[in-house]
Amino acid sequence: MTEPAASYAVPRAGGGHSDYIVYVDESGDHSLTSIDPDYPVFVLSFCIFRKAEYAQAVTPVIRQLKFATFGHDMVVLHEADIRRKKGAFSRLSKEPREVFMNALTDIIGAADFQLVAVVIDKRKLKDRYNNPAHPYHLALEFGLERIYRLLKGAGQDDALTYIVCEARGAKEDAELELEFRRIRDGANYFHRPLPFDLIIADKKTNSEGLQLADLTARPIGLTVLRPDQANRAAEVLEGKFYRDWTGNKLGVGLKVFP
Repeated sequence: MTEPAASYAVPRAGGGHSDYIVYVDESGDHSLTSIDPDYPVFVLSFCIFRKAEYAQAVTPVIRQLKFATFGHDMVVLHEADIRRKKGAFSRLSKEPREVFMNALTDIIGAADFQLVAVVIDKRKLKDRYNNPAHPYHLALEFGLERIYRLLKGAGQDDALTYIVCEARGAKEDAELELEFRRIRDGANYFHRPLPFDLIIADKKTNSEGLQLADLTARPIGLTVLRPDQANRAAEVLEGKFYRDWTGNKLGVGLKVFP
């Protein structure tokens, strides 16, 4: 008779890490000199996962979908590539594409994570301020402040949480790291150090968390720009937003500025 496999509790490595991890991606660009009239916003989307849920439920089901669709799990799910039918997505005919899209939407809907998103209206930012802040850095500050509140509410504000961002280039990454440390070390709403550290991941990193963050950012931007337009992806994300005790997401899990 075969004995059942043993179940082991995984100890916290180092003892000081939180139970959460945050993946971040953007939609739109941060330029204030050339603003796309069709998409004049910059969006930073923060997907906050419990590590246990992420490792045991989220990553396996995404890999299974990749195996079922492409035969391997090396395809990186980029929203722009899916929308424009580029790379591996160019080889999907209509029916397999629909099956894939429906399955991916269902996976995102079922995934247990919380969402904080910051949408910067670049036209209003430029018009309202003589010396407007960098949209990415501004969105990062708003996002980290809200994640700190979320973690504090979960009793995790005394442990280290990693914020994982996708690399954008040597100059941009250096600027991001400097700005992150400035905000983390006390230049924030709370005027106190925040329990965060930054990981900048290569664009080729096949991280399910970064891919989910990428898939969420543009639908959120489109919802803010065109709230009356049908947007199935945004409907799925609606229940993910971090909210206050009254159920309000505006200014809490969704910050639109200015």
